Amino acid sequence: MSGTFVGMPAFPKAAHEAVHDQTLRGNLRHATHTIRGKRAAAVAEVSDWDALRDAGARIKDRALRHLDRYLVQLEEAVTAAGGTVHWAADADEANRIVTGLVKATGESEVVKVKSMATQEIGLNEALEAEGIRAYETDLAELIVQLGKDRPSHILVPAIHRNRGEIRDIFAREMSEWGRPAPEGLTDTPAELAEAARVHLREKFLRAKVGISGANFMVAETGTLVVVESEGNGRMCLTLPETLISVVGIEKVVPSWQDLEVFLQTLPRSSTAERMNPYTSMWTGTTDDDGPRDFHLVLLDNGRTDTLADEVGRQALRCIRCSACLNVCPVYERAGGHAYGSVYPGPIGAILSPQLRGTASEIDASLPYASSLCGACYEVCPVAIDIPEVLVHLRERVVQGGPVTQGGNKVVLKPAKGHAAERAALRAARWAFTYPAALRTGQRLASRTRRLHPRSLPGPGKAWSGTRDLPAVPREPFRDWWQRTHGGKDGAK
Repeated sequence: MSGTFVGMPAFPKAAHEAVHDQTLRGNLRHATHTIRGKRAAAVAEVSDWDALRDAGARIKDRALRHLDRYLVQLEEAVTAAGGTVHWAADADEANRIVTGLVKATGESEVVKVKSMATQEIGLNEALEAEGIRAYETDLAELIVQLGKDRPSHILVPAIHRNRGEIRDIFAREMSEWGRPAPEGLTDTPAELAEAARVHLREKFLRAKVGISGANFMVAETGTLVVVESEGNGRMCLTLPETLISVVGIEKVVPSWQDLEVFLQTLPRSSTAERMNPYTSMWTGTTDDDGPRDFHLVLLDNGRTDTLADEVGRQALRCIRCSACLNVCPVYERAGGHAYGSVYPGPIGAILSPQLRGTASEIDASLPYASSLCGACYEVCPVAIDIPEVLVHLRERVVQGGPVTQGGNKVVLKPAKGHAAERAALRAARWAFTYPAALRTGQRLASRTRRLHPRSLPGPGKAWSGTRDLPAVPREPFRDWWQRTHGGKDGAK
């Protein structure tokens, strides 16, 4: 299996195949139900959770509204603290910057902190093409890398694997990447964790270059923040001589005080902890501790285009907690790979089509990868109305028209397969424009209700194949109102 999402099919096809994998569904069901239960208990401990949620949304909205100002402030603060800031308009530019910085050190390997941004731009593949090997150090990311796999969850990338599968991967692959797995390795969590710890220790001690992302960037001080649960991030951030951080521009928050809100909501929403075991913060460089050289690569890659959308921009509030994935009935059954993106689940269904555009088959299908039940909105710690954005993006897909992708104006054709939907909506508009026609149609439908099929023919079969057609009442509402209230044509 390839480690990238290039060439993935549209969501309906990928999900259709995934739901027939009983092992996958069992792994997902167990993991998501466990995580969501623990998260609910952790959130219930906080009496002002709703206020924190609202505060987080307002802070992120303020940062996005004045993003130009805060990014300049961040650059000035990082530079004053001894760091170097680079600006990357897209994935290719970011990869060129990072590979150039690594090659300048003369090193041929790097250790990495778990980072969605570097996965988004395909950094590992770009480094490999230049003869540089990147070692993932997060336990779940290590499992994915050793298994030549793809991540399927924001927080737990290997959520689709069970303990037996992980043991087999370690036993089979570890020797090709460094220290082999111990003989007689079992599938107990303690032994698996110890095997990973021993395997990674030599890499931490040898590596001269570390690569990370960041959960937050504080504009007023130039401070970057990484929260994690294993300690591998702390090793990558402190031991190497050179540290390169690739961070999306939306991760900036205005002040240190703003950070307080997210350090309460992120751990409870993601790992169901009151506080992450490791919260690492660094500001530039120092002569006494940590890397001697620090580079911050600020990544756009579609974020400015997303910011221009008044409805869709709220996706940029996301703090990558993954709470929406753990409550989503679609994700639970289809898994993360079906989304064809490093951002799976509900947030991926609205973020990926905006970052990448909706011109491709996979991105045009993602806004439909939802039942619109609203569970994702209820658990989001920054109150992203994901169902609202999904409907908004569905409209964009159906309508087509001019949009901006990668800074360029392009014209999208109306999505294929939606001709029947557009025809139905035009017919509905005509009927609501002419009340007499609507009344006649309602009466005709009521009088022929016994002849109505249980499923729709033609293109409508796909819709009614998973839904019950609503029963037509014996009497139209207008006629009932006129009969019971004496109003003319249902007007009173």
